[in-house]
Amino acid sequence: MTGPPPATAAVRLAVRRSLAGLEGPVTAAVSGGADSLALAAALAFERPGSGAVIVDHGLQPGSDEVAVKAARQCAGLGLAARVLTGSSEPGEAAARALRYSLLDQVDGAVLLGHTRDDQAETVLLGLLRGSGARALSGMAPVRGRYRRPLLDLARATTRQACLEAGLEPWEDPHNDDPSYTRVQVRQLLAGLDLADGLARSARLLREDADALDALALPEDDVRRLAAMPPALRSRSLKLWAEGQCGQALTSAHVDALRALVEDWKGQGPVALPGGGRVSRQQGRLAFGQ
Repeated sequence: MTGPPPATAAVRLAVRRSLAGLEGPVTAAVSGGADSLALAAALAFERPGSGAVIVDHGLQPGSDEVAVKAARQCAGLGLAARVLTGSSEPGEAAARALRYSLLDQVDGAVLLGHTRDDQAETVLLGLLRGSGARALSGMAPVRGRYRRPLLDLARATTRQACLEAGLEPWEDPHNDDPSYTRVQVRQLLAGLDLADGLARSARLLREDADALDALALPEDDVRRLAAMPPALRSRSLKLWAEGQCGQALTSAHVDALRALVEDWKGQGPVALPGGGRVSRQQGRLAFGQ
């Protein structure tokens, strides 16, 4: 008995491992590109009757047609497919925020089609931005209800799997637009054999970052903060400040908070996202509006 072609087998195995022990509904997030279509095909094989959600950002002419075609191909695989629509401002960050706001409405686990190439791009982007270990650890295989089964597979494998399955991926024109920083990084990686090494570094850094995060507790006492190793101090400050303002902090915010502890010269309060401010008062950090 002949088994499936190599690329198809590799994607199915990755999805099977990700689904192990997972109960309840499962949905593939599909853009229409090769990565997510290959993911959808594998999910349909491994867990028949699952779902597929196609997000139409409405950012490009004909995006509704792309979404309908992707939904049709997913339905042809046996998945319960539906299109979610929304609109956002131009740009990667805005599109990502819209995508997750819509996916958050889906019941059960959601599978994302990020590959090893995406992981390498994420790590290199973090390096270019001067990010810390958490950002350089890349995307986690599991984050809450979201799972990324394909992080150990090359983008070329998903393209081949689509070819083997007779699927027709959509080629996003933004993937060739050099005005996007990620596209510039992708073009750089295309000429270098860095994906494996960057993905491996991300995995190792994620383990280190997870260990440090587990040791850190939110703290506002300057004396206790000053006694911490710098890596824990940064995490403790970030946890405390995010708990106060309810929004994520950048490394610039954390550096400014560290200065209140490490290089106190009577400077004014540090502005946080959402309009909050942190000042140093009588040996403690105080949050106010």
